[in-house]
Amino acid sequence: MRLSSEFQLVAACCRRPADGAAAARIRALADGADWPRVVQIAERHRVEGLVRDGLRRAGVEPPEPEAERLRAAASRIARQSLVLTAESLRLKAQFASAGIDLLFVKGVTLGQLAWGSIGLKMGWDIDVLVAAEDVEAAAALLEGAGYTLAIPEGPEARSKLAFWHRHWKESVWSDPARGLTVELHTALADNPRLLGGVGLASPRQEVAVGGGSGTLTTLATEPLFAYLAIHGASSAWFRLKWIADIAALLAPMPPEAMEPLYRAAVTLGAGRAAALALLLSHRLFETPVPAPLLAELRRDRTTRWLLALSLRKLAGRAEAQELEATRLGTATIHLLQFGLGKGVGFKLGELRRQLVSPYDRIAVPLPRALTFLYPAVFVLRRLRRAKS
Repeated sequence: MRLSSEFQLVAACCRRPADGAAAARIRALADGADWPRVVQIAERHRVEGLVRDGLRRAGVEPPEPEAERLRAAASRIARQSLVLTAESLRLKAQFASAGIDLLFVKGVTLGQLAWGSIGLKMGWDIDVLVAAEDVEAAAALLEGAGYTLAIPEGPEARSKLAFWHRHWKESVWSDPARGLTVELHTALADNPRLLGGVGLASPRQEVAVGGGSGTLTTLATEPLFAYLAIHGASSAWFRLKWIADIAALLAPMPPEAMEPLYRAAVTLGAGRAAALALLLSHRLFETPVPAPLLAELRRDRTTRWLLALSLRKLAGRAEAQELEATRLGTATIHLLQFGLGKGVGFKLGELRRQLVSPYDRIAVPLPRALTFLYPAVFVLRRLRRAKS
């Protein structure tokens, strides 16, 4: 698939290492660029801070209207990152006082690990992982910290929170007064057959954030890579920032480290997603994946199809518009999710997952012996909603 020069310029600004070769490529692509298009792409993929930083490093100044949009966005991202960092440190202390173990995933820890700074990567929420048995205590703590339950919603949602988490990986908590959102995870993948080996028992690392004012705990590199691969692949990588994060995380690693990282992801339940991550990172950012490993990853027909689909969701006609505005919208993302695991059992499990909503389970509680009827409940409730 051909990538526009404007998309390539945005990707080049997100490339690491940010060395002389990267700066030269940015300058070459910037010559004659359609700058309104460049900014549209950066905004669509939520990498305005990285694009502004890349252009600055390369000594490229866009026309003033586009330069001002990038400057304003970069300042907003930096301010929000400081707020999220301070709140993450506050929550860490409160969870520790309550004896609740947690991990921070994505967010400011990933920004620091991948980009060497909390201020470049856009973030709008705080993702934390707790044990399923701690979800009620964690929810009470969030309420005491000023948050209210946003997802699931409805009059019975709060009383059914533990039930919700048995069937969904996260709930969403909001503090509108401060503009803060926390995603409370008890799992890291929607399909339980994916990432079964990644969780609170996984190896960890401490990340210094906020200029050394504190540390936050996140996954060690191997499980973190597996998780990021599943997170991006489950959404068809439709935002450049997701694969840019992975490429930046891989950038300091020697080529010989790529294969062990991939093999570890396979054992953790993220094989195809990890293959996609490496192929995309190599294509967009020239990540030095060894040739024998590239050949192995490309031999799988399903992986090649997933790669082509992901590129269409990233670039081409979708490069500067949200997926909801494209012809098929997000429908193909659901199709792609069937390819992330192998075997008929995985496909049937994924079909059931997509046809059984936790909201349906709450609204229509069925005895265990009749839970096979939930796909029919899914269809009937949506038909009724469409008629009303």
